[in-house]
Amino acid sequence: MLIEIKALVQELPAVANLSVTELCELSAALGFPVDGVSQEGGETVIEVDVTANRGDVLSHRGFARDLAARVDGKLEPLACPTLEEGAPLMPIHLRAGAACPVYSTAVLDLGEGPGTPEEARRFLASMGTNAKGFAPVDGSNELLFRYGHPTHAFDADRLKGCLIVRWAEEGETLLTLDGVERKLSPKDLLIADDSGPVALAGVMGGDSTKVTPETRRVLLESAWFDARSVRATAHRHGLHSDASYRFGRGADPAMARTGRDLLARRLMDWGGAVLHGAWTAGEVPEASAAIRLTEGTLNRLTGSPISLEEAKPLLERLGFVVSQGADGLWAHPPTWRHDMEIEVDLAEEVLRMRGYDTIPMALPPLQGHPEPLSANYAQRKNLALRLAHLGFHQTVTLGFVSPEIDAEFMSVLGVDNPQGGRTLVNPLGVEYSVMRGSLLPSLRSTAEYNLRQGARELRLFEISPVYFSTPKGPQETLKLGIVWSGTLGGESYLSPARPVRSADLVGIARDLGLEVLPQVHELGDGVFGIEFPLGELGRPQDRIIPAFQAFSRFPAVERDLSLLVAMEQSYAALRDAMTQVLPKDTLQSLACVDVFRHKSLPQGRQAWLMRFRFQHMERTLTGAEVDGWIAKALEAARTHGAELRG
Repeated sequence: MLIEIKALVQELPAVANLSVTELCELSAALGFPVDGVSQEGGETVIEVDVTANRGDVLSHRGFARDLAARVDGKLEPLACPTLEEGAPLMPIHLRAGAACPVYSTAVLDLGEGPGTPEEARRFLASMGTNAKGFAPVDGSNELLFRYGHPTHAFDADRLKGCLIVRWAEEGETLLTLDGVERKLSPKDLLIADDSGPVALAGVMGGDSTKVTPETRRVLLESAWFDARSVRATAHRHGLHSDASYRFGRGADPAMARTGRDLLARRLMDWGGAVLHGAWTAGEVPEASAAIRLTEGTLNRLTGSPISLEEAKPLLERLGFVVSQGADGLWAHPPTWRHDMEIEVDLAEEVLRMRGYDTIPMALPPLQGHPEPLSANYAQRKNLALRLAHLGFHQTVTLGFVSPEIDAEFMSVLGVDNPQGGRTLVNPLGVEYSVMRGSLLPSLRSTAEYNLRQGARELRLFEISPVYFSTPKGPQETLKLGIVWSGTLGGESYLSPARPVRSADLVGIARDLGLEVLPQVHELGDGVFGIEFPLGELGRPQDRIIPAFQAFSRFPAVERDLSLLVAMEQSYAALRDAMTQVLPKDTLQSLACVDVFRHKSLPQGRQAWLMRFRFQHMERTLTGAEVDGWIAKALEAARTHGAELRG
């Protein structure tokens, strides 16, 4: 979302005291990181990243409202007198229930004034859109960016009879403002007159009633449409407008009348429009129920001690109506905060206003013992490691294929696996519309691509699920697919070059431990593949996780002892004899690190270099006690005929 700092200051004068850097840091602290800063027409514009649940922030006023709550500032009041409503000049029927509970409108004669002022043109340019030169259109766009509530203007003289907010009927069509004729569904919410559809509610107006240079009388629309309905319609038609972007994330129902009043006032001020009448059909939906917040929940979720007395003013800054009782705080969300539903939401808002930097730094407690790896994971890991040692490369390919490729491979494999239970309802494209029943199509495609790029030999494997159609839906089975192609050998005259054969893959299958060898499939010119479920391979033994032993903070001491021993001396017997006389909690290791045999040594004798490593858990060792241990070890070695080498 683009925010012009000049327009932001008009909403919240306190921002004028902040540098651009400070404003960006404050925005990020509120949960809205700034993606970029630019200059548009001499004005500084920042691009703010807004999460999908915060539709109330998708405007200058909405963004200023959150900033004001954090800096304890005050928003400038909306300077717009309320229009006096009278009898409807055109009947409006709301037949969509909760999808459109309120619809405000007004009829004005357009004047002959100068139209869109330069200030509004400049502001629209900063927002990345050009002024159209029609005051009703430019005024609607300007209000959208400033206050976040979409409005629309119809050419009143092109409307027939009454306005109806209703669901579309099967077979109806609408030519929208982008020049595309759209086939409507009964799930589409419409604005219609006696002649048929004139707009997709909350998404885009129709071409037949658009404002043109010949328009002399306009009917303004400012309503509230259900977010789910607008999102579904926009997605169904691939039509995403500024209006659907805001309605689809939740608009403020209380702005329906205010949006109409603001747009009507713009037309009066810009071009001398004359108001004929204003009226509203329906009522603003009831406010959300109060949400309770207890101190125990607040402290548990925020990880920092926060009292309810401290939390209450923080919520009130955000527009909540808060009362405190014996059982906690009861907060009524403002009309623009449709995302507030449960206690956790309130706790998050308290912490956001207080500042995430106030959370004390502490490591979370570690509880419980590590669990052993699952047998399935260990099997996949060992299998991938073995194939890598054999020179194969592991691949990850898409789990979807085209219907033609799937049918081809089901026929090659001789598998009865209908596509009906594996076909996606909303695929990325026809070529990705079927959940694959085999790994070989994707592996063949990858192999052929690499061979075209000049690869001499290609060894690929993939461990992934494939799917089978069942009456209850697709069933997943984990399989291993292997593809081998290209030329083997040829590096020297001792290894003449030859093409890969099917027997090579049979050898791989035997190496992996398969009792029943799978069928080798020729997938193309010299491309061979096999595929089988992992269940046909034996399970690996359970992995034993060793118990943790603490590390000593004190230095270790190493000593070497060179011994002359008989040629037939048993290493295990000598090592055990020395180990038994040494302290078990201090001796870290004892090993023979070198064997020396030479004619210079006495006949029938060899030299062993024994290395001792000592380390205490609670103190630093002294030289005297280490010397004593070495002396004991030497005495134990002498009982086996060993002696100190001179």
